[in-house]
Amino acid sequence: MGSSVFFLICILHSAIAISCGALMMFYLDKISIVGHGTETASKLWGSTPHDQLLIQTSDSFAGLLLSAIGCLLFMVAFVKDREFQSFFAKGFVLIHVSVAVWRFYFERRLEDLARDWPRQVVGDIVLALSWVFFLIYSWREKYD
Repeated sequence: MGSSVFFLICILHSAIAISCGALMMFYLDKISIVGHGTETASKLWGSTPHDQLLIQTSDSFAGLLLSAIGCLLFMVAFVKDREFQSFFAKGFVLIHVSVAVWRFYFERRLEDLARDWPRQVVGDIVLALSWVFFLIYSWREKYD
């Protein structure tokens, strides 16, 4: 049963990563407006054509990496080894908590992003909690 929970969590996280990555690669301007608002999004796009090209290239590459992570999560979903699943879940808890801490300490200091960081930290914590719940469920299953 634990492996099916691991499979579901991996597939859910994979779908989130692939869809967010694709949106970042192909619809960055629209997603920025939805996520940050028109005024903040226009500030994040840069002021010169050179800056805009660099920012667009960087964000598209970040979207590509996020899509690649989603594909890797999809592949890992089919692994049945309980030790690996536990190790993998612990790693993702660490990654999500680290991103939340980074947002708290650095992103909140950026004037243009100051109003967005609490919502993003909550999202990071929710993603980390899904892995924590898997770990609790698998430990319960292991020691029962």
